[in-house]
Amino acid sequence: MLVQDITSSLAQAPDFASQALNTQVQRQQQIVLRFSDYNREQQVRLTQFCHQLDGVVQAGPDQLTVLLNQAAGRQLAKRWSRIFNDQATVQIQLTQIMKQYDVFWQAGERRFNLTKRPMIYGIMNITPDSFFDGGQYKTKDDVLNHVGAMLQAGADVIEVNGQTTRPGFTEVTPEVELDRTLPYIRAIKERFPEAVLAIDTYKYPVMQAALAEGVSIINDVNAFTDDPRKLELLAESDAGLLTMHSSREQEYADLTGSMRQFFEDNLAMLTSYGIDIERIALDQGIGYAQVAHGEQDYVMMRNIDEFNYLRRPMMVAISRKGYLGLLLGLKKEDRLPMTLVTEAAMMMKGGRIIRVHDVAETKQLITLLDRIENGYWLAPDYD
Repeated sequence: MLVQDITSSLAQAPDFASQALNTQVQRQQQIVLRFSDYNREQQVRLTQFCHQLDGVVQAGPDQLTVLLNQAAGRQLAKRWSRIFNDQATVQIQLTQIMKQYDVFWQAGERRFNLTKRPMIYGIMNITPDSFFDGGQYKTKDDVLNHVGAMLQAGADVIEVNGQTTRPGFTEVTPEVELDRTLPYIRAIKERFPEAVLAIDTYKYPVMQAALAEGVSIINDVNAFTDDPRKLELLAESDAGLLTMHSSREQEYADLTGSMRQFFEDNLAMLTSYGIDIERIALDQGIGYAQVAHGEQDYVMMRNIDEFNYLRRPMMVAISRKGYLGLLLGLKKEDRLPMTLVTEAAMMMKGGRIIRVHDVAETKQLITLLDRIENGYWLAPDYD
């Protein structure tokens, strides 16, 4: 038996049906496989197997084509030998095909496979004016205890923030930001040496100092392109980059199309400086429109799957934000349930980096959604 991945061929076909299917496949993270060189018995077994994985199957005597989502494709590769124990070569081919769809984020010495499981990105604000927990963690013990609790609950990354960028924020100098963050970066690294640390900053001196302290991820709301020194600095490092789209300074006639163009141009700019694309993750910039917590936020929550074609992990950064106050009248301390609902909706469309204040509850959400996503029922003869 032979198998081919023909997903990419859809983009070359000129007819409308192929183009529409290609768009669906990209958004919904699906694959199209074509099997051939099988006998009648194998065809029947393969058809049944693909149907049990909820695939769309077209089978004939010479070839079988199936449309699957990527989670089903991984199940197909994983369980192949239980169905066809004499077709080991096909299992190897399927495993190699599915590996091509894995999305990695390289952050310092860590290489996260975000296809297997979304990342929990814990927020550690060391600021007096952050919108949710500004001023809550005032001493080193407060910070270290909170970081320890987040790591224990399942955080993959701890992000230290020395200046808020909430709507109407007051800028502080690099010196103030460094005074707020560097002592805590050092203390966290000393107490939790295995922790992966990030910093949320758009200032070159702060990036430079944080990288020297061993921070693994730089999160820049200005997308690294406002100061050429940033690109030169990061090209010489191995840090992960979280690059954010912002529309606070402009308005769009076509939001989704303009965001596509922004990310394509931004990725091209970053990689032109020698920054490996596996080091780059994306943030839509929810909350960074000209109208705070306005209509654009909901568009971005809905359209996150429009950027799956870029094959880069997308951040979900909506934890307890103000849209829940304006739309539902919720106080910031009461926004966790609806935060989780929003996160779930965005994760199901492809969001892979979940930036949160509430790690334990997010871990439960990810565990549940992962179980649902992989909840395929295979009849006893096939298990």
